[in-house]
Amino acid sequence: MKFKPMLIAAAVTAAFAASPALQAKPFKWSSASDIPTLDIHSQNNALGNGVHAAVYDALVYYNSTTFKPEPQLATGWRELSPTQMRFTLRSGVKFSDGSALTADDVVYSIMRAMAKTSNYAVYTQGIDRVVKVNDNTVDFIMKGPNPVLLNQLTELRIMSKAWAEKNKSVEPKDIRTKDETFAHRNAMGTGMYMVKEWQPDQKLVLVRNPNYWGKNDSNVTEIIYTPIKSEATRVAALLSGEVDFILDPSPQDLGRLRNNASLKVIDGIENRTIFFGMDQFRDELPGSNVKGKNPLKDLRVRKALYQAIDIDSIHRVTMRGLSQPTGAMVAPQVNGWTEGVHKRHPYDPEASRKQLADAGYPQGFEVDFACPNNRYINDEEICQAVTAMWAKVGVKAKLRTLPLVTYFPMIQRYEASIYMLGWGVPTFDALYSLQSLTRSVGTGGDGNYNVGRYKNERMDVVVDRVKTETDLPVRNRLLTEGL
Repeated sequence: MKFKPMLIAAAVTAAFAASPALQAKPFKWSSASDIPTLDIHSQNNALGNGVHAAVYDALVYYNSTTFKPEPQLATGWRELSPTQMRFTLRSGVKFSDGSALTADDVVYSIMRAMAKTSNYAVYTQGIDRVVKVNDNTVDFIMKGPNPVLLNQLTELRIMSKAWAEKNKSVEPKDIRTKDETFAHRNAMGTGMYMVKEWQPDQKLVLVRNPNYWGKNDSNVTEIIYTPIKSEATRVAALLSGEVDFILDPSPQDLGRLRNNASLKVIDGIENRTIFFGMDQFRDELPGSNVKGKNPLKDLRVRKALYQAIDIDSIHRVTMRGLSQPTGAMVAPQVNGWTEGVHKRHPYDPEASRKQLADAGYPQGFEVDFACPNNRYINDEEICQAVTAMWAKVGVKAKLRTLPLVTYFPMIQRYEASIYMLGWGVPTFDALYSLQSLTRSVGTGGDGNYNVGRYKNERMDVVVDRVKTETDLPVRNRLLTEGL
């Protein structure tokens, strides 16, 4: 399922916050969950990445209207060969502590993103190494041609090597453990803002970076983010003026928000798909009443669970029409999407019961089912609805819901039998999804969120070929096959 709108509600004054005619003021906003970390290479999370982008810069970043990569810390680049790209760095850039950005910081940051504890290796796929040419020039040496390198670099932000070494944060925080580094709770970048204060699950405060290299003509002097899990409380905070902007109002509140003349609601199609993954690795599922085998390894069982979900009911009732049912792993904005992969198998509980019986489970079975409760719009409500639908065909899903901060480390430790995951595509290319979600677990970002540990030799061949295929019609056919 894709959420049809990126649901945003904001006070009208906040919507025009960049206008120089408005009085300088703090900008206060809220969403359901907190960011997981300030470490730019630790947890690949869209909310966190958005905050990181205000504090740290990348070599290139998307133009907000064309969505094409444009210069940020790099002023230009050129291909020296199909496997070597040269980037010229912007001169005069300083970190917020006043120290100068150099090629050493770029080399260090890209290699840090490739570290074993990094969740950002998927953005470094195809990169063999980065070489300093001089203080203002770096070369990216590739393992092979990479048609989406620039898109990948939009999420690879640059950290000060000296700052990381001084603060014992040379490698990213490992989200699968409780160990912390200085970079987890602190930040120091070249971006428009810098971190003044972060109290996890309570408040994040950003203030202007006095050493920012670019033009900052925004009237926003301070950004205050307050995570508010309760939808009702979040909307009440907006209506009372306690916050200026909320990212994810509940669908049931949108009507009254639209009818409030002092508010502006902005919505649109997201490029994130919400889906359920399944453990296809273990020989026996923890907590299941099926002993000695794993029912989720059976295609008939997986298809039965799929066809037992009344997706139209979820769209109509749970999401109030503000979603788009799909059978695709990616949204229409993503290269590789087709109408063919978008089409779903029909909802058919009778077929589900037959497939379960054919697989040897005429009475169904018990299974662990894990979902976040503050990450996606109505995530917990969707999972509750699906639990009831599965129960009708005999599958007793034992639902447990967790907050974002503990949920994602848990699933990356492979501790869920069935799990919900939402996957956006920052590169706007399906390789990002296929490599992360369906390629078997390996190095360099392969299978970094394949937490069901699915393995298919043909899929691996397709993904690995797409990484370096430059013939676009051939590449697109392979993407569609993978999807």
